[in-house]
Amino acid sequence: MRLTILAIGRNRDLDLERLIRSYLQRCPWRVDLHELVPRKGESEADRLARAIPPGDTLVALDERGELATSADLAARLAGWRDAGCHVTWLIGGADGLDEALLKRADWRLALGRLTWPHMLVRLLLAEQLYRAGTILAGHPYHR
Repeated sequence: MRLTILAIGRNRDLDLERLIRSYLQRCPWRVDLHELVPRKGESEADRLARAIPPGDTLVALDERGELATSADLAARLAGWRDAGCHVTWLIGGADGLDEALLKRADWRLALGRLTWPHMLVRLLLAEQLYRAGTILAGHPYHR
């Protein structure tokens, strides 16, 4: 299974970057993080849509999405892994994701009902992907 994270904007915080990379490197799956900056005259939605790999399962991070537990996320990842799916995760900019991308998503996931800075969402997702891997491996990290 391959996981791709498509995120609007460039992270310029080196401490945050180190934390994100640390969790992603520990994941049992390959996870590629792509930071996307729209070109002049291009919307964030267009930039994201162009970058989505064809045929991937699409997960939109959205504050109005489904609330899930870490175990729920692990179970979904196990199902996708067993089905041979590739999964792309979408993280919008400060204004979130465009409605057309939300409608296109196979799953709309909320990381709680609080509003998170879009740069911090990268870290939260990276940690949860790592946590899901530890759950599936029976590792004591998740307790």
